[in-house]
Amino acid sequence: MKSGREPLIGSPPWTASAGRRRRLAEGTPPPSPCTGGRPRSMTTAPTLSSESGNYYTSRRAHTLTVLFILTCSLVYVTLLEETPQDTAYNTKRGIVASILVFLCFGVTQAKDGPFSRPHPAYWRFWLCVSVVYELFLIFILFQTVHDGRQFMKFIDPKLGVPLPERDYGGNCLIYDPNNKTDPYHNLWDKMDGFVPAHFLGWYIKTLVIRDWWMCMIISVMFEFLEYSLEHQLPNFSECWWDHWIMDVLVCNGFGIYCGMKTLKWLSMKPYKWQGLWNIPTYRGKMKRIAFQFTPYSWVKFEWKPASNLRRWLAVCGIIFVFLLAELNTFYLKFVLWMPPEHYLVLLRLVFFVNVGGVAMREIYDFMDDLKFHKKLGQQAWMVAAITVTEFLIVVKYDPYTITLPLPFYVTQCWILGIVLVLLWTAWRFFIRDITLRYKEIRRQKQEYRPEEETSHVNGGTNSERNFSKQKNL
Repeated sequence: MKSGREPLIGSPPWTASAGRRRRLAEGTPPPSPCTGGRPRSMTTAPTLSSESGNYYTSRRAHTLTVLFILTCSLVYVTLLEETPQDTAYNTKRGIVASILVFLCFGVTQAKDGPFSRPHPAYWRFWLCVSVVYELFLIFILFQTVHDGRQFMKFIDPKLGVPLPERDYGGNCLIYDPNNKTDPYHNLWDKMDGFVPAHFLGWYIKTLVIRDWWMCMIISVMFEFLEYSLEHQLPNFSECWWDHWIMDVLVCNGFGIYCGMKTLKWLSMKPYKWQGLWNIPTYRGKMKRIAFQFTPYSWVKFEWKPASNLRRWLAVCGIIFVFLLAELNTFYLKFVLWMPPEHYLVLLRLVFFVNVGGVAMREIYDFMDDLKFHKKLGQQAWMVAAITVTEFLIVVKYDPYTITLPLPFYVTQCWILGIVLVLLWTAWRFFIRDITLRYKEIRRQKQEYRPEEETSHVNGGTNSERNFSKQKNL
């Protein structure tokens, strides 16, 4: 299967060139810039011959329809609805209405991303949600600590109250002989709703990253971070078997395994689409509707971090931002006094699930392109900005917790790990290249010397033979 980058499939057909419109009508896959203009393999670029008839209708932005509905809604609120006298309620409703108007604009007018299934408007919606979320974070960042926490009451009156952090450590005996009624009570206490959440989370992360090694590195690294930061957040304190057996092996490992199996199926699945109304049977129509929520085409991510220094630094940066976003989940709810089961925490996770896949694809395209002047994708830019802003909120709202010094043995372990990574980087991309270049030069010299000796045996060098010829003449 071809492992190069697939064409951007989210671009609307009404902006396509005449050649692309002709290819859509004929069902010919678009030419690949990586193959000198030759068509891509049909395993990665699906046929559109039977779907192109209704492609223009199903992919239209419907700008006039959305504008008409929005205008009717505003006219109804202005002329037919009586405005309530509750100032707080009107303020909330005005903010929500402003956000909805912005989302309507973005869904119809924003630039398409790399994904088009189930519909390009779906991904434009999440792009606009990321803009709204970043603006909300900026607003929280510019408040005082007290005002920012009390502002959360404006969203939910139950918030704005300090909460105790749950400690998952304590008694770490898997089998407790002192408890005659339930000797495995420690194990059952850890089996809460976060166990299936860990599995589902890592299943989705594997679909986003599409690489077994990167997923395992992030999974193990986060457990080391929990070990290192449990003196700051009691929530990070867990038993050893909770870290390495339940999390890394069972929940994360099984989620990564199922994700890789899904990726293998998606890479082998034939992508030949057919229009819904061209399918004769009801079973075929239902199957086509279900496949609308699968990718339009597929590309295998080959990160190749050791291929060159640029890709190595980029992969290290991706892992760092990924781990920082994971830590922000715990620190944000700690500094903003949100319980883990609150719907805002869940909505944030749903948000990152939807924007993470697009951001990772845009980062991969950015790394895979040889043009250094290419711009970073819009969703990747927003995810990076959101992650940094969340961390700045944590630093501002609780600098005492975030600056608690690491234990001495933890500091030694991290220094040793960083030194080993730096030494490997220097050896792989500098010392090794110099050594290989030196060996190549020596090999060329050794091959050149036998040629000189052979020429001496056969009558001297070329210059000596020419001189003897001139002397004889």
